[in-house]
Amino acid sequence: MTTKKPRTSVARIKTGSFERRLSLTRAGLFAGSRMATHMATNWFGSRDRREARHRKMLSSQAEFLVEELGKLKGSVVKIGQVMALYGEHFLPEEVTEALHTLEDQGTSLAWPSVEKVLKRELGEDRLAQLDVDPEPIGAASLGQVHRAVRKSDGLELVLKVQYPGVDEAVDSDLNAVAQILKMARLVSFGPEFNDWLEEVRTMMHREVDYALEARTTEHFRQMLEGDERYVVPRVLQEYSTSHVMASTYESGWPVGSEQVANLPVERRSDLGRAALELFFKELFEWGEIQTDPNFGNYRIRIAEDAGTDTDQMVLLDFGAVQRYSDVFLDPVRSMIKASYEQDLQRVVEGGIKLNFMSTDWPDDILTRFGEVCMSVLEPLAPANGHWPDYAVNENGQYRWKQSDLPSRVARQAAKSAISRYFRIPPKEFVFLNRKLIGVYTFIAVLGSEFNGEDLLRAYIYDEPAEGDQRPAN
Repeated sequence: MTTKKPRTSVARIKTGSFERRLSLTRAGLFAGSRMATHMATNWFGSRDRREARHRKMLSSQAEFLVEELGKLKGSVVKIGQVMALYGEHFLPEEVTEALHTLEDQGTSLAWPSVEKVLKRELGEDRLAQLDVDPEPIGAASLGQVHRAVRKSDGLELVLKVQYPGVDEAVDSDLNAVAQILKMARLVSFGPEFNDWLEEVRTMMHREVDYALEARTTEHFRQMLEGDERYVVPRVLQEYSTSHVMASTYESGWPVGSEQVANLPVERRSDLGRAALELFFKELFEWGEIQTDPNFGNYRIRIAEDAGTDTDQMVLLDFGAVQRYSDVFLDPVRSMIKASYEQDLQRVVEGGIKLNFMSTDWPDDILTRFGEVCMSVLEPLAPANGHWPDYAVNENGQYRWKQSDLPSRVARQAAKSAISRYFRIPPKEFVFLNRKLIGVYTFIAVLGSEFNGEDLLRAYIYDEPAEGDQRPAN
């Protein structure tokens, strides 16, 4: 029940700011000259043909950008992946589509280089207490993970090891990626884009702050302690530093694995409810939200494998947890409650307060936008005739996968004139929206079938939900 071992390894990660910046600058200059030539010559033919040639050029530029970023690994790759996830409001569609293809490609840092990091961070005496598997069980853009056993008592643990220099390269890498986007004429710089770029910068600095991740992991473990549906690794401070994080090894199957898919629908639905309730805890109670929807951050521990009565969600990565203020969250919570109550006026008021709707929009546009927002709560609404037939099973339960809700909401928005008025939302909302889509997709991949109304009511009205395990307020 481990991740696939990386296919190849390298002796070092190119993190020197000069050599990385030089590579990106060369790529930017080349892409910029290509775009300039295209702009100078794309004057002939019909408007449709000129537009088609321009979109083809954007795709070509974006693919070239991804190819160059993929050569460098380190934080550049992670920056590209983050931009793919959260850049839909700021980058051309061709760019985000290309960035979504940016993979870590399974390349790891060779064991002698990793061992050197561990000796430097832990010291030879502490490292000698552990039997570390030289083969990583996972490798990403910022670091890799190795299983280990503590010799004194056989405790199984994992060591998350950060690649040398990636924490120091975040700012220069982000500036270089922004510059290549500008040179390749793939983005128009403005206040909203700059704000979003700074939010990406903040997120990247959190991702490489292993001490912060260790504290956050322990914080979430304590908040979820006693709820048998969730498993959070225990951080082992004695083997953790600013560049190494040690925690207990927690087994589990990938969310999309055959083993999980073969569980009865009732058990998969219980797991889906647990995922939805975790999001509600983050949003309504804690104000701290894991904003990275990557399924690699989760495992499913099957009851029979663990000798427990309950299938469990194993939560593995807390590097992208963001804390939100009530100034931002209160209007979001109010919009959710108003959407559930079908109070269109309050939904619109919430959108205006959050600054992605405006009082100077035509009434029909405000109405349409409010309706789109309300439709997002379809799985959490009362079971009634408003659900499509294909989204309901024979027991009247919502079928999350078959409902195709995210695609239907997107088509609903596209059919209206909303896009002509839609403002770039606050940067906080971009990350929160991506989280919600991630939760819905997670539940759909599980193939869950359940109605979420009782869970939502438990948090907006403080009513007990079915099988409620929240402590009373």
